Amino acid sequence: MRTIPANRLTAVRTVIACGLSFMALGLAASAQAQAPAAPAATAPPANTMNPQELVENSAKRMLAELDKNRPMYAKDPAKLDDLVANVLLPNFDTEYSARLVLGQTWRTATPDQRKRFVDAFYHSLLRNYGNALLNFTADRFVVLPYKGDPSDTTATVRTEVKKSTGESVPVNFSLRKTDTGWKAWDVVIEGISYVKSFRTDFGAEIQQKGLDEVINRLETDGKVRSAAPGTGN
Repeated sequence: MRTIPANRLTAVRTVIACGLSFMALGLAASAQAQAPAAPAATAPPANTMNPQELVENSAKRMLAELDKNRPMYAKDPAKLDDLVANVLLPNFDTEYSARLVLGQTWRTATPDQRKRFVDAFYHSLLRNYGNALLNFTADRFVVLPYKGDPSDTTATVRTEVKKSTGESVPVNFSLRKTDTGWKAWDVVIEGISYVKSFRTDFGAEIQQKGLDEVINRLETDGKVRSAAPGTGN
């Protein structure tokens, strides 16, 4: 993935965590759909929300639940994974993102390889970035006014994430209109698209090692985290 300046890394990790489902891209697999529902504020039907409302509502529900039970999630990473799966993932166009990340490889992959890839990718991202959510608070996330046309089929929702220094990092969410409402499919942090970055990285690795080897690595990297008393690891 493209190198990010060291002084930006902490803020970017927090952003990645907030948009985790975005990067998780496939995480739509049935295993996620069957995850136990996490307690969170009731949301209006997703298909009635415009792009800005979708992003804002998801963030508010996530932050409200974290504020209520932050110590619990710090002690039990598996519950944090479930929270992300139930609050954020339903609002992302997972299959579309996964196809873009794998590119031509998606066309030749078997249904089983596709399912394993998106599920393993999701868990790998949670394993690497999930703990950053524990330090994410409402005052650090601002959704800017949406300027799109209601008849559009694609949209960009602009947001800003504030660093501890007060500096703001621009974060743009890309969405597309589907039969079930607006769905997000990419996040662009300081001009860097994570779908494009992951596509470049995975493309090179798949060419060298093959898709199955890449999937095996992701599955190992993203093994379900166990709770460790007093830690978030």
